[in-house]
Amino acid sequence: MKRPGRLAAIVLAVLVLAFMASWWVSGVVEKDADFTVPRGATLNTVAQKLEQEKVIGSAADFLMRAKIFGSSDPIKAGEFLLPKGTSRAGILDIIQHGKPIRRLVTVPEGMPSIMVYERLKAEPLLAGPVAIPAEGSVLPESYDFERGEPRAAVLARMQAAMTKTVKAQWARRKVGACPVSTPQEAVTLAAIVEKETAKAKERPIVASVYCNRLRIGMKLDADPTVIYPITKGKPLGRRILKSELNAITGYNTYRERGLPAGPITNPGKASLAAVLNPAQTDYLYFVADGTGGHVFARTLAEQDANRAKWFAIRRARGEM
Repeated sequence: MKRPGRLAAIVLAVLVLAFMASWWVSGVVEKDADFTVPRGATLNTVAQKLEQEKVIGSAADFLMRAKIFGSSDPIKAGEFLLPKGTSRAGILDIIQHGKPIRRLVTVPEGMPSIMVYERLKAEPLLAGPVAIPAEGSVLPESYDFERGEPRAAVLARMQAAMTKTVKAQWARRKVGACPVSTPQEAVTLAAIVEKETAKAKERPIVASVYCNRLRIGMKLDADPTVIYPITKGKPLGRRILKSELNAITGYNTYRERGLPAGPITNPGKASLAAVLNPAQTDYLYFVADGTGGHVFARTLAEQDANRAKWFAIRRARGEM
């Protein structure tokens, strides 16, 4: 090829590359948009999805320019915000290096399974049916989910997290510290501890009370176990009736010795740890102290005195 022809070819190639580069960096997203990269997706499948959702015009052109101008870094799974005016180059950079949108569904400590079910059903960005989980099978935590993900899949992650946590904590338990013989019994007792106190520092002490009672065959006398068959763990909204205290339900620890038939809520990690490694005390009783916490006692005489103080506080508040 003669020099003029070679020069013309070089100029043409430069112009073509300049055009391709200009196309690559020009804005293409017409308005703010959420875009989901599925787990296990490849750049090819993502390009096709971008075309199907009309974010870009051509998947083939996008892929060709991505190979020439883009990074070879892997793409991430998740949901990403593509701001208005983002270029094709910007789209690739976002799905390779950007932070996915975090969508969370949260199960607080002590949320019963019926309310976990209701929370999953009420989340509009999840899809499909879900069953009410077995009580005590869900780990209270915040869980990421993708738009359109099946509710059942999210629940399965919650339950897998609980299974893993119980297994790990059971392996670290102080053997003999509390007379629970199986992981399920530990979950059942931890659920009672969860319902009895919201103060983290009290949980090992409350757990010690129930462990001490179990050890000597004393009834647990836990109000939340009376309430559970009535509301499935939701707030009762009134005082417990005498007839309810006398009912035989499999859960009423005022009438039946030992642990209830099963968990009465989904206990958190701290309550599980408290049961498997309780404080070493000789307490057998506790009652509210008027501040959101409790006062503990070794003898019934001490408990009666503490109860009298609590009743005096309630009368002063107009609660009796």
